[in-house]
Amino acid sequence: MRKMRRKGLASMAVQTVATTSNPAVDLGPAAALSCRECGHRVPLGPVFACEECFGPLEIAYDFSAYDTEELRARIEAGPANIWRYAPLLPVPADVAGKPNLNPGWTQLVKADNLARELGVTGGLYVKDDSGNPTHSFKDRVVAQALEAARAFGFTTLSCSSTGNLAGAVGAAAARAGLRSCVFIPHDLEQGKVVMAAVYGGELVGIEGNYDDVNRFCSELIGDPAGEGWGFVNVNLRPYYAEGSKTLAYEICEQLGWRLPDQIVVPIASGSQLTKIDKGLQELVKLGLVEDRPYKIFGAQAEGCSPVSTAFKAGHDVVRPQKPNTIAKSLAIGNPADGPYVLDIARRTGGAVEDVTDADVVDAIKLLARTEGIFAETAGGVTVGVTRKLLKEGVLDPAKTTVVLNTGDGLKTLDAVAGTGLTATIRPNLESFREAGLA
Repeated sequence: MRKMRRKGLASMAVQTVATTSNPAVDLGPAAALSCRECGHRVPLGPVFACEECFGPLEIAYDFSAYDTEELRARIEAGPANIWRYAPLLPVPADVAGKPNLNPGWTQLVKADNLARELGVTGGLYVKDDSGNPTHSFKDRVVAQALEAARAFGFTTLSCSSTGNLAGAVGAAAARAGLRSCVFIPHDLEQGKVVMAAVYGGELVGIEGNYDDVNRFCSELIGDPAGEGWGFVNVNLRPYYAEGSKTLAYEICEQLGWRLPDQIVVPIASGSQLTKIDKGLQELVKLGLVEDRPYKIFGAQAEGCSPVSTAFKAGHDVVRPQKPNTIAKSLAIGNPADGPYVLDIARRTGGAVEDVTDADVVDAIKLLARTEGIFAETAGGVTVGVTRKLLKEGVLDPAKTTVVLNTGDGLKTLDAVAGTGLTATIRPNLESFREAGLA
């Protein structure tokens, strides 16, 4: 059923190859594109689906020349951004010298106050990716896609987006001197609309939800009007997705080159979770971390929880849902990587869970109150799910746990709009005391 679902996308991928020049490219250790379903390999290019079985393509690497200790030293001597991991990414060796946003190397916050509140004794950390240039983890994936777009000669950078990606593409294209034209649902949070528009590219609202936007972009790729366009999360998706691996790399390096015991990841398309797992596996194979068990947990909002629903029902197929949640950055009703999220959660002994919108808002406030981190709604989802899994005994409080916050709360102010003044007083001590603030 997974293969049948991707048949239409595969035909568009073939059209993309036919309409885009595909010279030999230097993408460092990237060796080929490999199908996740059947293993069929094709040369590097702007292709995203296997023409043999319609499965998704991902980057295959040749890391055989690397010595573990030399590689570790090279990484540690690298810049304080994702390009410290250039030897493990599909980018040319000189990538750090090109105009880009240099995202990554964000804080891994030891959240002791939150840990006490939740009863975690084994160490709780928040990987706070709100510190990226456009204040979300999307800067990581766009940086990878931008290098592929340059290599394949694209002149316009584009995407379908629930908001954060639109801003990241607009900013990256502006820095690189490329045109951008991005597509979003027409009813996104106003803050995200403004942040995507301010970079001067074209921002187009589509009447419908994210899945409608994504379908339109897939059609545009197969049309002559889309020639020369690099859609970061469609025809450049294999390269784009690799940016999420850098979260895994950074977490392990910041923990002293060790794997976390448990990690909680928000789910939109599911790509971030699958690539974090891929990154952890690569570090093990390269000998950069000790091989030991870890568990990966997925987090969704109840109003858009197709993967969580499938996991709890014991299904392998993810049935699409119509999103209805304040967590709009996660509101993808038909997640492309949903089946692989199920595989990873079950293989590692993790789970996929969801929380209500009310829980999301409460978790945003909890994280802000305990750790001074103002998360967007996706961060509220991960913290809320973490709290729920701890209460249900699914997460082990004695284990080292990492929770992802993927964006800044300033992007989703509407979610906590009821939060405001504690009191209004006259400018004197008597009024201060009357308000009970002394």
